[in-house]
Amino acid sequence: MNISTPTSKPISLALKLKGFVALLKPRLTLTVVISAGFGYLFAAKGEINYITLCSLLLGGFIMTGAANILNQALEKDSDALMKRTTSRPLPTELISINEALTFCVFLVLSGFLILLSITNPLTAFLTFISVILYAFVYTPMKKVTPFSVLIGAFPGAMPPLIGWAAYANNLQIEAWVLFSIQFMWQFPHFWAIAWVLDADYSKAGIKMLPTSSGKSTQSAFQILVYTLFMIPIGLIPMKLGFTGIISAGIITFIGLLFVAQAIYLLKTKTDKAAKMLMFGSFIYLPILQIALILDRI
Repeated sequence: MNISTPTSKPISLALKLKGFVALLKPRLTLTVVISAGFGYLFAAKGEINYITLCSLLLGGFIMTGAANILNQALEKDSDALMKRTTSRPLPTELISINEALTFCVFLVLSGFLILLSITNPLTAFLTFISVILYAFVYTPMKKVTPFSVLIGAFPGAMPPLIGWAAYANNLQIEAWVLFSIQFMWQFPHFWAIAWVLDADYSKAGIKMLPTSSGKSTQSAFQILVYTLFMIPIGLIPMKLGFTGIISAGIITFIGLLFVAQAIYLLKTKTDKAAKMLMFGSFIYLPILQIALILDRI
């Protein structure tokens, strides 16, 4: 079966469906959902309601996918300018804006209803707010100011908060500690990505590095400072008695490795060092989350 318009070449149904899946950014969406699951498991301390957990993961995946679609719809022209995004479904017109937005509305409604009816209203509300902040506050600010990373850190840190709310139906101090850890982690993570992709971002007028000097000593130093903060923030759960010494030791160890990568970036100011820091950030967060959960049970 082919789908076509009078002025376009036929597009197979399989290719069209592949385009809709790509709009969801499945790998990125999955990492967000895992963080929400971490928040739930941290709150549950082994007492898991699997129906609630599955609804959190499903509803969260759907809502995060919707946020990604809104992001791509707003950045269609920018994506067309950048090498890493030029082949996305909207710049290539595999999927039209109207199709993408219709799909997005369906996802938001279905995801919100799943969270509202099976988890609780607080979880549904927090998830909806994170979608709005990500799509309509963070996304447009990327072309305005480097502080967009700070703005984006708020919705980016909400998944563990949402996961906690799905279990506990409240936002106690433990939930905000999880929020603060993920909030701070995003700065070295996204700045490392911005360093590697600086040339591509510049083509689209996107400002992500922490200073106007770009890939400089000043930017690398600021990245190091925020990476250093990860160690004391990661130890807050132990200090407040939520976890014990084992997770604290693991978090300190991986934090020092994380800092060492940031020092290497400051010393060399190379894309190679930034890539090492970027991949280090990908490894750091799940290890921290697993350590906290296991030490909590």
